[in-house]
Amino acid sequence: EVQLVESGGGLVQAGGSLRLSCAASGFTFDDYAISWFRQAPGKEREGVSCFSASDGSTYYTDSVKGRFTISGDGAKNTAYLHMNSLKPEDTAVYYCAASRWYCDSHLGDRAIKYWGKGTLVTVSS
Repeated sequence: EVQLVESGGGLVQAGGSLRLSCAASGFTFDDYAISWFRQAPGKEREGVSCFSASDGSTYYTDSVKGRFTISGDGAKNTAYLHMNSLKPEDTAVYYCAASRWYCDSHLGDRAIKYWGKGTLVTVSS
């Protein structure tokens, strides 16, 4: 059984911080690249960040560079998205996702094999 479960979402004021977690099971965590996507109401899903343990590459969409950091703990089979200096426009459902080995440098979703169900992040002004 393959499963990705997000946690850590909630309500935070603008300028605050939040850490999202993605717990993976049913596959070898280190053989996959973990991505974070988000979708705000009325908007299309966008790639936020990706990390590949295979080549050590990380990617961030321009709007979160310098504010968000992706990381992982292989021993815990868990990936994280550290979000700092949050803005109201960061409000969205955040999803973690897994692709085999490598990230899409454009943060697209065509190579994604597994998806979590999402966790809601709301940033108030």
